[in-house]
Amino acid sequence: MQTSEDLAKSLHPLEVRVLLGFTETHTIDAPSLESTLGYNRGQANQAISWLSQKGYIEEIERSTVTRYELTELGRDYRDNGTPEERILRVLENDGPKTMPEIGEALGLENRDTGSAFGVLSKAGAVTMDDDKRVRLVDAGKADGVASVRALLDRTREGEVLDASALGDGERAVIGRISKKRGAGSSAFRQAESEEVRYRLTAAGVRVQRQLGEAGVTGDEIGAVTPQMLRDGTWKGRQFRAYNISLPPGRVVPGRRNPYCEYLDHVKNKLVSLGFQEFDGPLVETEFWNSDALFMPQFHSARDIHDVYYVDQPRHAKAIEEPFLSQVASTHEDGWRTGSRGWGYGFDREFTRRLILRSQGTVLSAKQLPQAEVPGKYFGVVRCFRYDQVDATHLADFYQTEGIVLGPDVNLRTLLGFLEMFAVELAGATDVKYVPGYFPFTEPSVEVHIKHPVLGWFELGGSGIFRPEVTEPLGVEVPVAAWGLGIDRMALMHLGLDDLRELFSADIENVRLRRAE
Repeated sequence: MQTSEDLAKSLHPLEVRVLLGFTETHTIDAPSLESTLGYNRGQANQAISWLSQKGYIEEIERSTVTRYELTELGRDYRDNGTPEERILRVLENDGPKTMPEIGEALGLENRDTGSAFGVLSKAGAVTMDDDKRVRLVDAGKADGVASVRALLDRTREGEVLDASALGDGERAVIGRISKKRGAGSSAFRQAESEEVRYRLTAAGVRVQRQLGEAGVTGDEIGAVTPQMLRDGTWKGRQFRAYNISLPPGRVVPGRRNPYCEYLDHVKNKLVSLGFQEFDGPLVETEFWNSDALFMPQFHSARDIHDVYYVDQPRHAKAIEEPFLSQVASTHEDGWRTGSRGWGYGFDREFTRRLILRSQGTVLSAKQLPQAEVPGKYFGVVRCFRYDQVDATHLADFYQTEGIVLGPDVNLRTLLGFLEMFAVELAGATDVKYVPGYFPFTEPSVEVHIKHPVLGWFELGGSGIFRPEVTEPLGVEVPVAAWGLGIDRMALMHLGLDDLRELFSADIENVRLRRAE
């Protein structure tokens, strides 16, 4: 059996005061703790929960209580009158009026005016004459209006009415002007709660006796505050014992997600190098996502298994001119670029089809018509592409896109930026460049890095935009472009070996990675 001293250490003052304040013949519930001990509802529920778990009190009765809480609309009705009362007043003071005139005079919406008129007309208090004017017949017949007023007046001392305190007629009236949910348009909100009543168990009575023998009152001080030190109220008071074997509370400082911090790190690095950031919508047209990049409309990447199509709406209203006509001509016969094009009839309906952007290069294309020469631009772009999810592939991923425009831009310029991404931003020590093919760049280069666990994998593609891309969009100088998987760069930078860890819902894992 626990000693009295042990109990004094283990019981909270909220529990002690309940055990000492009630006998085995008393009923214990939240309202009684509020009225007898001055607890608020949270303290009462907490004390009951603790005592019940320890077996010092037991449940003896459970019931459902219905209460009606006054809404904001109900407070307006109580203070300024219900629509029915206000209509009666305006008719008494100003005489007959049409429905629009009543609504305008009272500032009521048509539906509220009509509803209130229906209640009064049914009661025989008002009528409508041949000129469509509402006339007062007998305000005394509006019994229902008086019943509602009586209920509203009862809330002046408190905004909650207990159903058990209402008569049958009152419950019928309040039932018509209350709702359980969506009560913004009603005077009252009906709320049901379950109330449970308890009593002391034999163990609770025994503990009650032990606390009395130990002289524990529940008024012991748990902590000395600066105010108590200033006014000396701590003197002569008893203190709760402090259990030094208890582990300290865990302090978890707030931190940003490490991947979000990395994205900002990349942006800050590029801005410091003189790049301007661009952005755009997640939903794009086939035109900007592919056609403007000289990707033929019969390209396999357009297949439904590679991109996500938007169901509604299916098409954009229009594509900007003259870019649509110039890009269409480039696809068909090369336009003025010196190319032979792809040699097919460009589908101007298909080019308006809406999709989730599948590559960040779409923003590079959209930037070209408004880019400064020379100029440097970048974006951190969320993309969507149907893919088998594994350690290095996701269906929803980020790319960092960039373009550099200028008469002196060449492959050497591009390789310099790729090395910066691989070494300084990804943290790779082993980097290699592999020739690649993309419909919109020539030459094209893939950059690969070596991960200590996953081995070599592609970081992304790059190249010099073809004239078929730049000239229809109004650019006459060389443009170096890249689209790199920033998620994969983060793997190296954060020391991870699975892309899925970047978006983990395990907060402890995120904290651990951040601490490292």
